[in-house]
Amino acid sequence: MTKNEIHTISIENLTVGYRTRDSKRQLASHMNASLQAAQLTFLLGVNGVGKSTLLRTLSGFLPALEGEVYVKGQPLSAYSKRQLATLISVVLTDRAMIHHFTVRSLVGMGRSPYTDFWGTLSKEDERAVEAAIRQVGIEDLADRMIDTLSDGERQKVMIAKAIAQDTPILFLDEPTAFLDYPSKVEIMLLLRRLCYERSMTIFLSTHDLELALQIADNIWLMTDRGLKIGTPQGLSADGSLSDYFVRPGIEYNAQTLQFKVLKEELRIAR
Repeated sequence: MTKNEIHTISIENLTVGYRTRDSKRQLASHMNASLQAAQLTFLLGVNGVGKSTLLRTLSGFLPALEGEVYVKGQPLSAYSKRQLATLISVVLTDRAMIHHFTVRSLVGMGRSPYTDFWGTLSKEDERAVEAAIRQVGIEDLADRMIDTLSDGERQKVMIAKAIAQDTPILFLDEPTAFLDYPSKVEIMLLLRRLCYERSMTIFLSTHDLELALQIADNIWLMTDRGLKIGTPQGLSADGSLSDYFVRPGIEYNAQTLQFKVLKEELRIAR
């Protein structure tokens, strides 16, 4: 197989950031990497390093400053918005201003790439919506109005909407940001199961380091020195994770893939 046949997403010499009328601000430059089907890949890095910008660029929401993004072997720019919507679904951290919708109707909006001009749902669309609601475990919320939900509940609904969209590629920016710990684990395991059962390409950013290290197949580690890619075990063994995330008072165990606060720091804090 050629590279483009086995990689659902490839980036070549990609530079991301923001362009203004008079200048451009680079956040990460000259990146080369790929994502494959049936692999759960996590995007890690400190705040401000460019994780959200990279995800928005891969999704087509922001133009690349340099380089190219390929989706199934074709440049991202070769696809229409509707075509991309059948290939890539996205869950961002932005709190969408959505009113007067029930949970079920919002999840149903994920079917818009497949509906007619009026957005009428077919029986098949309705089945996909109900299946997504069940998979995320929000049956008890299905008839609630979006305005009445907590941030964590809304996040689950947005994930269900992306699942209902039924795309081979799913990008998520901090999908567990507003969830309690049991819900974080539940969502992470759901994404892992979807990845394998549907042979999906799932790529998500997170600050939940220890969960990512336990669940990820691969990690993209964004640093101010560039992009490092590997398995959790590989990036632990070569010191990449400890070099980048360990600060005074914190230690990292490369064998157990765990961070912890040093005991002497806890004594000082008392």
